[in-house]
Formats: sequence, structure tokens, C-alpha cells
Amino acid sequence: MQVVVRALSVLKILARSPQGLTLGEISERLELPIASAHRTAAVLEEERFITRSSSNRRYFLGPAIREFAQADFPRESPLVTAHQAVAEASRRTGETVFLSEFAGDKVVCLALSESSFPLRLFVRVGQIMPLHAAAAARVLLAWQPAEKTRKLLANDQLTAYTPGTPHTVDAVLDHLDGVRVAGYDVCESELDKNVWAVSAPVRSSTDEVVASITLAAPSQRMADDPARRKAIDIILAAAGEMSTDLGWVP
Repeated sequence: MQVVVRALSVLKILARSPQGLTLGEISERLELPIASAHRTAAVLEEERFITRSSSNRRYFLGPAIREFAQADFPRESPLVTAHQAVAEASRRTGETVFLSEFAGDKVVCLALSESSFPLRLFVRVGQIMPLHAAAAARVLLAWQPAEKTRKLLANDQLTAYTPGTPHTVDAVLDHLDGVRVAGYDVCESELDKNVWAVSAPVRSSTDEVVASITLAAPSQRMADDPARRKAIDIILAAAGEMSTDLGWVP
């Protein structure tokens, strides 16, 4: 792999040399034989990673480097790439769709695909979801062992974010009963006013709920039953696709 290391070394030294370097300077600074420096530079120049001035014969970083830096990558987090089902659900609805999992005793957003509408909701990778008030968290909580669920809720701060927020342990437990019956959760102005969300469980091959996939939108775009039913069906289908990928059999 010496040739790869050598090529990367040339790129790094040119990145620190805005005035460019001659072949001799490259050879000297990297302690390379002049012939080796020439061969390396020739390949990098051919692939457009570096260029050579026709006037002063100095080498500079080339256009291929700029293409890497300015590439139009998707908007998903550079740390966690959303499953294709997340992106597809967002594309079909135009709304923000995100994936959440337990991280210790907290439910955290791991990946997302943002809304295409000018008016969009603020959700970020790494955001912690309130166990009692967010559909993304309640779907995960609903299929936990009953003793663990009660303990998690008892140790958490059940803030009444809006008049509709279930903010006692018993109220949340009653709500989770309905989530298990329906197979998904809907949150309407319970965490944020005028926000509607639907979340569905993602299951593993052992039938364990390992994640939730959630669509969140301003209530005004989900004001009628057909729009809500479409969103629910799309999120259930996305959860099913992801579960199938994990080996789950209904």
C-alpha cells in the first residue's frame, strides 16, 4: 500500500501549499526519490486530483478534489444514513420521517429524511424524545416488559407540554394499551401544539421491537381523514419493509 500512502501524502502537502510546489519541492519535503515523486504526480494529474501550471511548472490541487468537497450528497445525517424506507416514506408524503431507538433509558433519533415543504418541523439526529409525549418513544415503550415500562416512566419527568399531554404514569400506561391494539401510535398536539405524528414499530427476527419509524407534520397538512390514513398506511408499510429486512416474519 506504499503507493497509496505516497499519493495521499502528495495531496496533503499540496493542500497546505496554496502557492503550489515544484516537483523538486515535493520530492524534498516528502523525502521521495525524484523519479517516485514524478510517477506519483503524473498519475494524480492524469486523474485530475492535481494540476501543473504551464507557466511556473508548480503543482496544485486539482478539480477532482473540489468535486469531492462540493458533491451534492443527500441531506441525511453524515453520521447515520437513513434506511431506504425512511427516505421513501418521506418522498411519498413530502413530510419529515425519522428513525428512533433506545439508547440506554432514552429514546434517540438516529436518522431522518427531511420534509420537502417550506414549512417543516425541526427534528435532528441525536434528539431525545420524551417517553410519555412523543409517538416515536411511546411505540418503543409499548412493547417493553410492563415492569420496565413502569420503572422508566416513574424515573422520568412527565412534563405536560400541552393540555393534551398524558403526564401521569397511569395515563401513559392506558395510552400504551391502545398503541398495542392499534399497532401504531398517533400523537396530536401532545408534545408540540399543532403538530401531528404517527409512529410504527420496527421488529427484529425474534419479534422484538427494536426501533420506531415516525412521520411528523404540521396539523394543517393532516387536517382530514384521507391525509391521515395515507400517512398511517405509508408508515406502517415502511415499518414492515424495515422489519422484513431484519428477518421478521409476520
